[in-house]
Amino acid sequence: MATKSVAASNVQIKITDIDTNRPGQIMVMLFEKEGFPVKHDKAVQTQFHSPTEASLLVEFTTTKPEFAIKVLHDEDNSQKTSKNWTGIIPSEGLGFSNGAKISWRGPPKFNDAKLTLADIQRPISISISYP
Repeated sequence: MATKSVAASNVQIKITDIDTNRPGQIMVMLFEKEGFPVKHDKAVQTQFHSPTEASLLVEFTTTKPEFAIKVLHDEDNSQKTSKNWTGIIPSEGLGFSNGAKISWRGPPKFNDAKLTLADIQRPISISISYP
């Protein structure tokens, strides 16, 4: 019986619009559907970077055919998305693959941010939006 092997692919992500005047770290997370985008411990891979430049190029190696990316400017180094006084609206900068956005219904769904390994453009561009 033949075994099907999946080649690992490098996925480059260019993160733009980083506010270098804010403290903390930039968290870049690669998710499968489970846990996206709220459960950071469910991310398949996570990278941490200093917000020293307005843009950042990161790279993941993955075999996952479908995935989504979340970028969080974690200003308080909590590794969670902090909320403002409403307890609903994020108080830190966020960005998602596919240009997915937070709406009044809450965070974007996996299908809104989903990328297919076979179809990605290099590099994937994600802009951070701050409240």
